[in-house]
Amino acid sequence: MKKQTRTAINKLLATDRALDDVCVKGWVRSTRRGKGVAFITLNDGSCFASLQLVLSPETTDFETVSRVGTGACLTARGALVASPAAGQSWELHAHEVEVIGVADDSYPLQKKRHTFEYLRSIAHLRPRSNTFGAVFRVRSRLAFAVHQFFQQRGFIYVQTPIITANDCEGAGEMFRVTTLDPQNPPQTAGKVDWNKDFFGERTGLTVSGQLQGELFATAFSDIYTFGPTFRAENSNTSRHAAEFWMIEPEIAFADLEDNCRLGEDFLRYLVTFALENCAEDLDFFDQRVEKGLLDKLESLAKAEFKTLPYTEAVELLLKSGQDFEFPVAWGNDLQSEHERFLTEKIFSGPVFVTDYPKQIKAFYMRLNDDDRTVAAMDLLVPRVGEIIGGSQREERYEVLERRMIESGIDPRDLDWYLDIRRWGTCPHAGFGLGFERLLMYLTGMENIRDVIPFPRTPGHARF
Repeated sequence: MKKQTRTAINKLLATDRALDDVCVKGWVRSTRRGKGVAFITLNDGSCFASLQLVLSPETTDFETVSRVGTGACLTARGALVASPAAGQSWELHAHEVEVIGVADDSYPLQKKRHTFEYLRSIAHLRPRSNTFGAVFRVRSRLAFAVHQFFQQRGFIYVQTPIITANDCEGAGEMFRVTTLDPQNPPQTAGKVDWNKDFFGERTGLTVSGQLQGELFATAFSDIYTFGPTFRAENSNTSRHAAEFWMIEPEIAFADLEDNCRLGEDFLRYLVTFALENCAEDLDFFDQRVEKGLLDKLESLAKAEFKTLPYTEAVELLLKSGQDFEFPVAWGNDLQSEHERFLTEKIFSGPVFVTDYPKQIKAFYMRLNDDDRTVAAMDLLVPRVGEIIGGSQREERYEVLERRMIESGIDPRDLDWYLDIRRWGTCPHAGFGLGFERLLMYLTGMENIRDVIPFPRTPGHARF
């Protein structure tokens, strides 16, 4: 077969006219053979739908290609014509078909449906399945939408470090990065001498780019980060992964109210973008993964976002009479069941909960005048609970230093972070949105392992 430019299947299916000579390349989803005719469904990943190839005895190597196995890779040339079959507008009457890569009967993705658990065990092949093809197309388009949202608003994209000496949350659940011999590390006074390590101190994989992002916000006003983050948390829940992606904007000259408005605009933009640009894939999720998904997303795109302080949220929960698994009390963090009750039963829509007790929030959140709460905000949405978490940052040097000490953090370890409070400090705020959590909400997928290409969880880093 002579070399010819490939046309993506999504382009062909969207055309408004027949075409005499086109070339497609992709992978076989199914084959069906009749008397003197064969049908092959071909998918190239450009869209959810596949293109039907119609083969006749005049097709090159008809006997060979009409018996090709599911999963095989083909090139086909022919005429694109209107299809008489239901459910498809066009089909390709192939006069030349070439097998590029064969697939035998052991190919794991045969026509029958497979469980998500099984597909996770073949993560290197699962993108060829309908569900995961849809997931990763949505992921790609939403990643573009994240950048588009911020770039249209003049934000600077900052690539914060993956290797860091700072634990933003103070949780200590970092993956250690070291070149020291684990069997015989250098020691001083009976302790590992990290001064002899590659970076001259203890370092790990970042849990957040926020602290470095704040530095850039005090130079560029509005910035955002979007990259991988890591947690060495030995958790096997459906909502936790050791490697995941975070979106973290920081805005200067902003308070908590400004932060909430940015969070609302951002989430509404992404949901609307998905509805307008991922319609085919979302329709599949609505039918096969989460019934009512489209209604949920359309409701959120149009919803009024409520705001109430944490103290009022606790009072509403206590007055509800609902029997919760986890007790509700001022000073306790809200659990998913509390968050969902607020959004689904009390407000029937998204809610910003603000001004949490200082003892359950991070040291960098701005202390309120009551000295009991901080200017924090969590955006809660129906069916999920928290989807965005953020705060106004503490811009006062003395207050931040005191909060560090109260949290067990040596201010000398974050002297560079304190410096921006010494020289040209200003009110600023920001939040974090876990990209995989967003994708779970948009697709209805219930396990974080199913919205990231190669999940990293305890005991699993093979592919």
